[in-house]
Amino acid sequence: MNRLRLTEIFFSLQGETRTVGIPTVFVRLTGCPLRCQYCDTAYAFHGGTWYELDAILAEVKKYNTHYVTVTGGEPLAQKACLPLLTRLCDEGYEVSLETSGALDVAQVDTRVVKVVDIKTPASGEVEKNHWENIRHLLPHDQVKFVICDQADYEWAKQILREHQLADRCQVLFSPSYQQMNAGELADWILRDQLPVRLQIQLHKYLWGEVQGR
Repeated sequence: MNRLRLTEIFFSLQGETRTVGIPTVFVRLTGCPLRCQYCDTAYAFHGGTWYELDAILAEVKKYNTHYVTVTGGEPLAQKACLPLLTRLCDEGYEVSLETSGALDVAQVDTRVVKVVDIKTPASGEVEKNHWENIRHLLPHDQVKFVICDQADYEWAKQILREHQLADRCQVLFSPSYQQMNAGELADWILRDQLPVRLQIQLHKYLWGEVQGR
């Protein structure tokens, strides 16, 4: 299988993670087995257009950037995502994969920066977490918690310590857009002296909830 169903390929500023603010090409794959209550990309659940891997690489090359993010939906739901990631790395790009954490990441090219979302209780999909993924985290990877309320925060804090996540890779705490106040979350992090990075979704503060941003 050397083709993938894509919702869009677009050029924007990275809105999250450690490369926030850097011009990046986003390759958004279609389809996701999860239905998180705060999902902002439900338009990627269905539809899409089939692309050969060579055609995806050709589209990416149109933009003058070193950074590519493969996202979704859930990219790993399509088997050809793995060879796409490897092809992008082979081309010299710094590649990140945004994944829900529900599917196995063991076979992802080790050059890829895995951004693994650990679903909190308020997401509605906490039972989908594939906890074995923690064993496959590398120092350059990142773990993300989307925090919806104080109960989510306390739960995430427990998981952080229980699995010693900050010793494995960078940990990101992100307030759920329009559900969790970013300043309040920042205060909790400082109060508890957590070894995490607060992030907001830069693209939403710049452009709101607009597709292709």
